[in-house]
Amino acid sequence: MEEAKVVETRDGTIAVASAFPGHQEAVQDRDHKFLSKAVEEAYKGVDCGHGGPFGAVVVRNDEVIVGCHNMVLNNTDPTAHAEVTAIREACKKLGKIELSDCEMYASCEPCPMCFGAVHLSRIKRLVYGAKAEAAIAIGFDDFIADALRGTGFYQKANMEIKRADGNGALLAEQVFENTKEKFRMY
Repeated sequence: MEEAKVVETRDGTIAVASAFPGHQEAVQDRDHKFLSKAVEEAYKGVDCGHGGPFGAVVVRNDEVIVGCHNMVLNNTDPTAHAEVTAIREACKKLGKIELSDCEMYASCEPCPMCFGAVHLSRIKRLVYGAKAEAAIAIGFDDFIADALRGTGFYQKANMEIKRADGNGALLAEQVFENTKEKFRMY
């Protein structure tokens, strides 16, 4: 069997091409199948008034574990994005806090909060459809794409971000030292 070949795509990402013929097409078909389910969730969420046009599915061993959509309006919760909701539901369903044997398919490029949640859940692969600019074009916050592209500044959020001074910072840091033996995450 031939060795895998490293391929650089037009957008600068790096991929590993499999040695056997038809592999990339099979992966593309599989990705399309699960991404279509995420897009269906996006439509479902809008149709029932739960939130914006965002959907996500978590897949393990070629089986959809959960399919979720944006629930921000329904839950009155600005963190109830499709990806975060899918991670929460998949963790509950599987009874664990890490999803390292799972993949996520998201209808749109995840915002920084969602990307952080994907990273923290240890999902092994993320496939998204639309770029963040598609969401911005219909009125979603451009801070999201700026943060993703490294072009944004926190000042856009119209809030002061500052580390506490003195004993407040020290007290907050001590909680990690004082509890480290109780939390071995992975």
